[in-house]
Amino acid sequence: MNNKDIVVIGTSLGGIEATKVLVAGFPSDIKASFFIVLHIGAAGGSLPKILERVGPLAASNAKDGEPIEVGHIYVAPPDHHLLLEGSGHVRVTRGPKENRTRPAVDPLFRSAAFGFGPRVIGVILTGELDDGTAGLFAIKACGGTAIAQEPEDALAPSMPLSALRHVAVDHCVPLKEIAPLLVKLSRTAVEIKGAKPMPEKIETELKIANEVNAIEAGVMEWGEPSVYTCPECHGVLLQLKEHSNLRFRCHTGHAYSLESLLAEFSERSEENLWNAMRSMEENILLMRCVAAHCSDNGNRARAEALLKKALETQKLCELIRRAAMARKSAPSGPSP
Repeated sequence: MNNKDIVVIGTSLGGIEATKVLVAGFPSDIKASFFIVLHIGAAGGSLPKILERVGPLAASNAKDGEPIEVGHIYVAPPDHHLLLEGSGHVRVTRGPKENRTRPAVDPLFRSAAFGFGPRVIGVILTGELDDGTAGLFAIKACGGTAIAQEPEDALAPSMPLSALRHVAVDHCVPLKEIAPLLVKLSRTAVEIKGAKPMPEKIETELKIANEVNAIEAGVMEWGEPSVYTCPECHGVLLQLKEHSNLRFRCHTGHAYSLESLLAEFSERSEENLWNAMRSMEENILLMRCVAAHCSDNGNRARAEALLKKALETQKLCELIRRAAMARKSAPSGPSP
């Protein structure tokens, strides 16, 4: 008989302070292992040192192939996905980015669900956009337990709100109540025999995170083709709908939630506007330079034509500048 002893935690904006509060509430004898993905902050992989100073448990940046130990906190190292294997070992990979980031929450949650089923507790803390929702869905699909921080208690409520909207979350509580809840749940026995079967797509996505070629992993059977292209590699995005949640993956393996794709498209659109301005301004400068050269050499008609064209281009450039300045980022938050 096993207990709920595999705890996976996902967070981004506000995550350093949130994880400090969380681990400070753990007793030194807790019989569980903890795995954390933090998108931002703690540059250079310093989060383990921060967590060791506030709580009783040892913490480290995860190392590929190391065994999972009870009472230890494993943190995803910078620019690497953190994955778990059912054999009781940790994997650290550089698989394709998911939701515009590496490490991402979903691969960790998905691997835990696949490897440990009902032994897993997934926790979504403060964060922008909606990474972690698909992973928490996988945990529930495999018989695990889902926890979300109370959105009103979170610095950035988007990640918990998305989880609550798209996943049958078991517990939604304020941050200070999560540690005591995890202590209680970690003492809960679970029956592994007869556990829920693993959905096929979880295995496919897990292979991709483990650096297997996405096409060989079976991504072409992953979902229906969409009209969108991957912002990272420009391949066609395949779409998958899991109940109310819609997400995307391309044939090279990049994955996007609906909110992360919207945010990426918004940023790329603004970037394209600024690039258009740069190109037009360079063209204006060159036309003026050629006009001056023509004037010096007696070709006044050519010079005047170029200056007129430069003025027209300047007016268009100013319109694009105003459009770029007026742009607002796509609102963050859970999709309907």
